[in-house]
Amino acid sequence: MKDALKKILSKRAIVIILAALLILSAFNTYLIFESTRSSMSTNAINYDYVLSQDGGNYKLKNMLTGYVAEQAASASSAINSALNEGKSVYLNPGTYILTEDVVISNKVNAKIEGDGQATVIGNGHKIIVHGNDYTTSQNNLISGLTLINATVRVENSFGTIIQKTIFENTSTGIEFANTNTWSEYNKVEDCQFINATEGIAFRTPIFNVIEGNASQASGPINATGSYSSTIIERCSFNLRDFSVGIKVEKLAELSDSQIQDVRFWIGENGRSNQTGLYVDGSMYQTLLFGVVFESFASDPIYLFGIDIGDHCNPAPILDSGVSFLGNWTAKIHDSQGIWLSANGALFKRENVNVSVGTNSEYGANQTIQVRPLTITSFRPKISVDSSFSNNETVTVRVRIEYIDNIISNPVEHTFTNSNSVWLSDDDLMQLFPSQDIIWGILVDAKTNIGSTDATVTVSGYGTAG
Repeated sequence: MKDALKKILSKRAIVIILAALLILSAFNTYLIFESTRSSMSTNAINYDYVLSQDGGNYKLKNMLTGYVAEQAASASSAINSALNEGKSVYLNPGTYILTEDVVISNKVNAKIEGDGQATVIGNGHKIIVHGNDYTTSQNNLISGLTLINATVRVENSFGTIIQKTIFENTSTGIEFANTNTWSEYNKVEDCQFINATEGIAFRTPIFNVIEGNASQASGPINATGSYSSTIIERCSFNLRDFSVGIKVEKLAELSDSQIQDVRFWIGENGRSNQTGLYVDGSMYQTLLFGVVFESFASDPIYLFGIDIGDHCNPAPILDSGVSFLGNWTAKIHDSQGIWLSANGALFKRENVNVSVGTNSEYGANQTIQVRPLTITSFRPKISVDSSFSNNETVTVRVRIEYIDNIISNPVEHTFTNSNSVWLSDDDLMQLFPSQDIIWGILVDAKTNIGSTDATVTVSGYGTAG
């Protein structure tokens, strides 16, 4: 009986001891996590690392293990360390000082993000999103930061998003650059550019230089100027003297893109030498929607809404809601006379030569187009000049090519002497279908004899959209 009782007591003692040990272990675990939580309080989830400011130092928390590493006074090494080990880092509210560039190199779906209360003092350094080519750097994100004297550089990258970020007191806010392949499908949204020399810059493709000798530049390694399918939306630019909001450099191609719901404030507090959009490269089929250029200057000094550079070809398309408010040196400064495209834009063509075929066979087509726009209306004038041999007739045919490759019925005018004729309303109605989009005007000509001195030209005016 006593032995049985001893065994029961012994088992109870073991259970009590084990229970006590479990409670103690759980309490110690709670203390560890509570200590970590209190020192690294954050609402961030789904990030590999969280960086916090702690006085003059920084603490970097691994969100998988909970380990907190003490960092030195530079935030650069902490962020780079996080990006080397993982793909995402969240910046808690605080002030972060860079002493070197931060680099997101050859990452997919990497991100540096804050909630709008993290201020990064760049000291002229950059946050670089870099790929060896566009396939190795894709869909990266920078969001929710205030960057002071810092630049975000996007190089050979696809689908980078920069959003909800303030760029202040910087030489360049964002720069896109190509050194190999291209940087396309990128987006800048909900950003502010305050007191910047360049807000957003699309750089000339960078050439390789052999051993520092510029005279031996070998050209880009598979680099192009393409920054196509880029979107800039809901951004504002308030710049310093001698500054530009958006710059498209020589050989840069910001094509098939959109700039929408963007506002440029120009000429405040007597500022001069400011440009909203400077284009020295290509903006082929890039649309401006709801873009406002607003000048506050009473006596503007070199203030341009849009400045067309010497190498621009072509300029962007001004679509709905593009406004120029206030006083300007020039709303659009176009010293080279580049064709400016807009919905409802006017155009004219003068003395376009048309080949004359012989022996009653039409010569080659002369096509009148306004690409990248389409023609909404056009009234041609046909002119024929010839000595006209005996019984010679010159016939000029006008047709319309529609966007779906349909060619209209022709309108033909026959000449037996030198003359000029405008197409009548009845002629134009014969060319028009019930509904379609005009892609080009086709004009060709023929004579009924084997040789001729006849010259045929077509002129006219119209609208495009």
